Amino acid sequence: MKLGMIGLGRMGGNMTERLRGGGHEVETYARTAPDRTADSLVELATKLEQPRVAWLMIPAGDPTEHAFQTLLPLLEDGDIVVDGGNSNFRDSMRRAEEAKAKGVCFLDAGVSGGIWGLKEGYCIMVGGDESGFRTVEPAVATLAPEGGYAHVGPAGAGHFVKMVHNGVEYGLMQAYAEGFELLREIPEFDLDLRQIAALWRNGSVVRSWLLDLLQRAFEADPDLEAIRGVVADSGEGRWTVHEAIDAAVPLPAITLALFARFSSRQDESFAAKVNAALRNQFGGHAVEAAEAKAAE
Repeated sequence: MKLGMIGLGRMGGNMTERLRGGGHEVETYARTAPDRTADSLVELATKLEQPRVAWLMIPAGDPTEHAFQTLLPLLEDGDIVVDGGNSNFRDSMRRAEEAKAKGVCFLDAGVSGGIWGLKEGYCIMVGGDESGFRTVEPAVATLAPEGGYAHVGPAGAGHFVKMVHNGVEYGLMQAYAEGFELLREIPEFDLDLRQIAALWRNGSVVRSWLLDLLQRAFEADPDLEAIRGVVADSGEGRWTVHEAIDAAVPLPAITLALFARFSSRQDESFAAKVNAALRNQFGGHAVEAAEAKAAE
């Protein structure tokens, strides 16, 4: 099939390559990409044939909203917009309604696979009108490994499932991080963390692709000396926790994993200073002077 890919970053560029390798014709637009085939969204729309399929792989929020609002007047009845970014599912529900009013189908596609997707394929979770999904299914099937895609529900469902997926990812990563820190900090055993990561990959109940990647990281840098322990969050974990609060669904592991990421970005915790000050006040416990800390 023929489609337009908007966004040629780490995900969009590799997805375009995989689609072309699978026999699809892909026109491309990205504002800063020199190898794009269209110079604007207007030109991209003219290069596509009805039913036009425009696939967005750009950052969530304002960039996606701008692209969507720019595209919508260029499309006609029966055309399809696929948002493959990490948009908030509530935004996707709204965009689907706006598109429907013009006869355009909007699909929200949660995409997982990262930089490995070109070779291994992408897990794709699609929400929206089922007939629109069937139109783009040949492309989705090319992008995904066997069993790696599904139409999961109505508008917003794809991005909702991807949001929860990313929240689970936070919890899994934090559990591995804490476990390997404990393994490292017991001096009597002098454990080889790469060896343990490799061991757990075979037959263990905690084996996973994340563990495969952790073994690779330890092979490259056994003590992770080249990496600062600063962990960003791109929004989906926060949305997951917000939705859980609104629904009164307890998510203690995912919530604590999100907070751990916040802690990783602090040069020094003010809360820890408060704790130290209180211990000093009520119990006369010694405190470490800030100057001495800075000199280390």
